[in-house]
Amino acid sequence: MSTLIILVVLLLLVIPPTAGLPGAPALLSLGLQLLCSLPRTRRLRGWWLVAGQAALFAWMGPVPFGGPSAFFAASVLLVARGPLRWVLFGGVTAAAGVVNLGADAYVWVNAVGNTATQGLVVFALTRLSDLRDELHATRAELAARSVAEERERAGHDLDAVLGSTLSRVIGLAAAGRAGEIPPLTRRAAQQVRQRPEPPPMPPPGDLTPRLALPILTVVYLWFPVAAIIVVARAPVPVGLRVAYWVAVIAVVALQAYHALPRPPGARPRHAAWTLPAQLLLAWLPLLEPDRPYYQLVGWAAASLLIVIPTPRLAWALYAATVASVPAVLLARSGSAAGIPAALLEVVGMSAMFYGLTAVTRLVYQVRESRLALAGLAAARERRRIAQDVHDLIGYGLSAITVKAELAARDPARAEAELAGVVTVARTALADLRAIPGDGEPGLSLRAELASAREVLEAAGATVEIDADHAPLPDGVDALLAVVVREAATNVLRHSEARHVTIALSTGDDLVRLRVDNDGVTGRPAEPGQGVANLTARLAARGGGLTTASRDHRFRLDATVPAEASSGH
Repeated sequence: MSTLIILVVLLLLVIPPTAGLPGAPALLSLGLQLLCSLPRTRRLRGWWLVAGQAALFAWMGPVPFGGPSAFFAASVLLVARGPLRWVLFGGVTAAAGVVNLGADAYVWVNAVGNTATQGLVVFALTRLSDLRDELHATRAELAARSVAEERERAGHDLDAVLGSTLSRVIGLAAAGRAGEIPPLTRRAAQQVRQRPEPPPMPPPGDLTPRLALPILTVVYLWFPVAAIIVVARAPVPVGLRVAYWVAVIAVVALQAYHALPRPPGARPRHAAWTLPAQLLLAWLPLLEPDRPYYQLVGWAAASLLIVIPTPRLAWALYAATVASVPAVLLARSGSAAGIPAALLEVVGMSAMFYGLTAVTRLVYQVRESRLALAGLAAARERRRIAQDVHDLIGYGLSAITVKAELAARDPARAEAELAGVVTVARTALADLRAIPGDGEPGLSLRAELASAREVLEAAGATVEIDADHAPLPDGVDALLAVVVREAATNVLRHSEARHVTIALSTGDDLVRLRVDNDGVTGRPAEPGQGVANLTARLAARGGGLTTASRDHRFRLDATVPAEASSGH
């Protein structure tokens, strides 16, 4: 869309207001500007384009309506960098005044003003289109950077909260202070079970790209000044002249209000009366008996496209509004002379101001979608980290609690259990520091089965494991290790199991894991994320999870394809 807008505006600017055909220099200037402004030829921009525009500017001589001289000014802004661009832009504008010194004051002011403002419009449309493409191209880069920042932040937070707890547990176990360990691990386990806070929404900030606001300000100030000068030269009574000026200022002010950058879908407040008021004020001068001032209709026509949310209705009303200008002129004069020029001027005005607003909105929308994608990526990473913390560290904390309590109750086993506490705490600490990294948790099903047996037996349960199977793919093995770890954690936290069975089987291209225990207490369990996390992990691999509770028994069944697809 932005490319089409640029193309239409450039074509309209090169056509003289007399509706005659542009000469060869003007057409060559248009061709160079297309090379400067269109996205597909952006890479061709260079000083050679500026030199070409300068040569054509000198060839054409006085051009009071802007157009080619505006292309020269816009090319300077697009190619030069830093403060130099504005110095050169001022030089081009001054040169437009110099070559028109022989004209009267109005023509001279018009030449200078049109060169500057039309140059700014072309520059703004081109740079906004560039910015939209640049933002669109860096969406993935911003998302990746947001994920990296989230991982770094999570690493600091995890180390500050859980890392310090596990380090303190190791110190207490080494000192033989078993009784102080369970309160620490229970508090840490409570933190692990909490759902992650949603990421903060980015502040809305300025909805206008940085360069657009001053350019829009200059453009919006110049055109009413030019209109006021035109009306001042018209042979009309003073009262009517003042009424024209009021109408010009009101139409421009309403246009600026309608064009203010807003979030997608948001309409200007009170548009139900501001838009009709602008249309009426813009159309009334067509009824003036001596010299109708029709340029204001271009502003109002642009507002129709900006404000009305339904494209078909907006374009239909736009076409009717623009067509009303030649219709009124023809009806009043009976002659077609000047009608093509009036039509082109109205269409050109509306194209410029609608284009500036539309492309600014496109940039805003791309920027907001870019930020939203980055926010979603960061939120997804935050959930993934929280899921891994819950599934991987929760078990370690529960195991430490069981072993520390056993060491405190049974002095004969204290040394062995505290040594186990140190081992589990160091493993959990290593897992914790690996969580913010990329990839699946590096767990082993065989190691998790052995660890689950040890911890559950320490808690007083008899454990039967039936897991004779052929080697599993690494991803499946690690995933089922997470299931075993979470299932063991749930037995420790939510049951008073005396007997636990863990069975693994394969068949029909599926791997099935069942964990069954007889310790259902009937008391409501604390809310947690474990089953939801496991369900999500298994679903990402094409598997599933079911649970059932009956006759004081609880059963968890997990299935995953033997050759599971990669996922997280």
